[in-house]
Amino acid sequence: MTFSKICTAAASSFAAAGLLITLAACSTPAATQPSTAPSATSASSSADAGPCTGVKVIVDSGALKQAAADKTVCVAVDAPTTAAKVLDEAKVKTEGTKQYPTELVCRVNGVPAADFDITHKGGTYREECDKMPAGFAYWSIWVKPAAGDWAYAQEGLATQQVKPGESLELLYTIDGAPAAPKA
Repeated sequence: MTFSKICTAAASSFAAAGLLITLAACSTPAATQPSTAPSATSASSSADAGPCTGVKVIVDSGALKQAAADKTVCVAVDAPTTAAKVLDEAKVKTEGTKQYPTELVCRVNGVPAADFDITHKGGTYREECDKMPAGFAYWSIWVKPAAGDWAYAQEGLATQQVKPGESLELLYTIDGAPAAPKA
């Protein structure tokens, strides 16, 4: 089965929330994306040290309330850079699923742990990171331009480009809450 057929099949079998992540993962593969090599990057220790002239990275465990995963840091970049590279520079460890190892985000900094019970409207759930994350409990990828509103990333981490002055957020949502990053 081709990648596009897999993505089409996956997209049709998930709720609206899961659909958005599926569509982001099913965007054009990295090999056909324009190649823009970033210049030197480095993460500063805190986003509170003044305005971020690079990319502000925010990890918000949202409805999970797992403070160990939460983080805000400014990553110095002066050219468009992939979200994966920016997260790597920010020392944010992401894990995909076995089926989609680089296209989706299943865990961030180990959250949710494989043995963690996620409470949702239908009961409890444990994320195994095998195929698609559950449509009711998942990490979403958001991008905010310097002067604009948060929007779902249109691509996966490996191909989504972020530019200096933008913000990149990984947000965990359960049963649709929180629906979007804080302003």
